[in-house]
Amino acid sequence: MTSDSHDGDSWDLASRVGATATMAAMARAIAGRTDHPLIADPFAEPLVEAVGIDLLTRLATGELPPADLVERAAIDGAKVRTKFYDEFFLDATNAGIGQVVILASGLDSRAYRLHWPAGTVVYEVDQPPVVEFKTRTLAELGAVPTAERKTAAADLRDDWPAALRAAGFDPALPTAWSAEGLLGYLPPEAQDRLLDTITDLSVPGSRVATESRPSPRPGDEDRTKKGLNRVSERWRTQGFEFNHASQRYFGPRNEAAPYLAARGWSLNKTTVRDLFAANNLPPLEDDDLGTGDVRYLDGTRR
Repeated sequence: MTSDSHDGDSWDLASRVGATATMAAMARAIAGRTDHPLIADPFAEPLVEAVGIDLLTRLATGELPPADLVERAAIDGAKVRTKFYDEFFLDATNAGIGQVVILASGLDSRAYRLHWPAGTVVYEVDQPPVVEFKTRTLAELGAVPTAERKTAAADLRDDWPAALRAAGFDPALPTAWSAEGLLGYLPPEAQDRLLDTITDLSVPGSRVATESRPSPRPGDEDRTKKGLNRVSERWRTQGFEFNHASQRYFGPRNEAAPYLAARGWSLNKTTVRDLFAANNLPPLEDDDLGTGDVRYLDGTRR
């Protein structure tokens, strides 16, 4: 995921923030093997294997039990998050929206595994090496997209709308947008800029889905950092050096829900705890990673 215009600030699917996409796929692979899976992503495991991080591969394939390396909250969180976005896209496209944009698509395989309505066009936006890697790997697996898949290879810090238009995106048509697992890895001003751009490219009737956290209470972020450092240390004992806390941006930021509402979006909001309960999953306990504070948003442009 290199970008020459960012002073060497680059990564790939095996390092820095890019590795979080591989971790998300690893969690989906584990989730699919549980007694109450909720989701099915047959491409998660082979994609993680292809990236080649030893620890994540052993976890994704089941060679290494998750035990306390991947907490139950993370696995169940992957279930409800994946199901939330799957249902969001299918609801939107079955209601007549024919244009989908997946931002920071990483190892997302929805263009290959969802039963899209005929004529749906799915645009995936991510850095050029990520787009190339996933396209090539899934082709080698014999996977065929279930919608018309188009890619816009661009860094979200650059002029990604130009790349999206060049791929065929039509801003005059209603669009279903997702920014899944993304906002917390953006600086506050970059988050606002992204939400502004989505709004600018959305005609009335367009839909959006993302996650947000409420403004932290005193001590919340310190507790989350401590939890993330604990996970990092456990992974370090397995030979994988990854600093989870350093990949996130902490501190004050606009909450996505009121920010989008002020820009003309009508939103539905639900908490992770509500999604766990609705899907008959055990409630969260000892939530030092702040998983339960996450709110899922979906809405329509007025």
